[in-house]
Amino acid sequence: METPAHQHRPATSALARLQQGMVAGVVLSALVGVAWGVTVSPWVAVFAGLAVASAYTVVLALQFAAMLAVNRRAAVPALGLWAAVSAWRRELMVAPQVFAWRQPFRWRAWPDTTARTAQGTRAVVLVHGFVCNRGLWLPWLAELNRRGLPYTTVNLEPVFGSIDDYAPLIEDAVRRAHALTGQPPLLVCHSMGGLAARAWLAATPGAAGRVCAVVTIGTPHHGTWLARFSHLTNGRQMRMGGHWLQALQAKEAGLPQPPFICWYSNADNIVFPAKTATLPGADNRFLPGLPHVAMAYDPRVVDAALSMLR
Repeated sequence: METPAHQHRPATSALARLQQGMVAGVVLSALVGVAWGVTVSPWVAVFAGLAVASAYTVVLALQFAAMLAVNRRAAVPALGLWAAVSAWRRELMVAPQVFAWRQPFRWRAWPDTTARTAQGTRAVVLVHGFVCNRGLWLPWLAELNRRGLPYTTVNLEPVFGSIDDYAPLIEDAVRRAHALTGQPPLLVCHSMGGLAARAWLAATPGAAGRVCAVVTIGTPHHGTWLARFSHLTNGRQMRMGGHWLQALQAKEAGLPQPPFICWYSNADNIVFPAKTATLPGADNRFLPGLPHVAMAYDPRVVDAALSMLR
């Protein structure tokens, strides 16, 4: 598909190349397993191929088990076993679409808008999270194009760099979004993207007045239990009670803030305890039974955000 002259297409994505290699590695491993299994029996070949291709199901299961254990002590409605299984199955369906197709191979499918839009419409700036790129937002971009609504996106790179380093990328996207309509845009952020938006707000004088609101979806505003196992720079920065989060809160003290709408869930398998995805004074909205990636595509989240653009 050719890019129209009035649209902007990002040039590169290191994350896409990384995930392309991972997909190729999984496919190759599955083929090797099948080839070995054929020497034993057809059933062993089928089992070997499926075992390699579906190994991520075990990782997700461990995430959900940890989430259930930690959230038992959280001040949110408890998630029942069958509800947890349903959320696990839902994430099993969504995650491969994102990490094995949209982000590695389709991340450039919908270019950013660059043509000015009629008055009365705001643009949206879409900010993805950890180990993601703009391909996460492809269903949003398709809907925005269908409705004729303007948008800009980012690829937060270096992929495993400091969250502070993403501020110039968000600054560029906000400037482009403002130029489309002449009005402060709406920031919609998934997961770590909400922390990147907060870091940009804290580091940029007058930034709070340049956006109409910030919507966060499963953002670890107070860190996440899982981050204790990360040795990556941005992973460590999301540790609960960590130095980076404390420093961010200190920078924010006394600074004006735009309105925040924070979506959180008791089935978020990445950001838990659940209340870590909320902010004091924000419009915190509870999504029961929704896992981390699937939250980004819930119709309630999408419709609420896009209704703010008119």
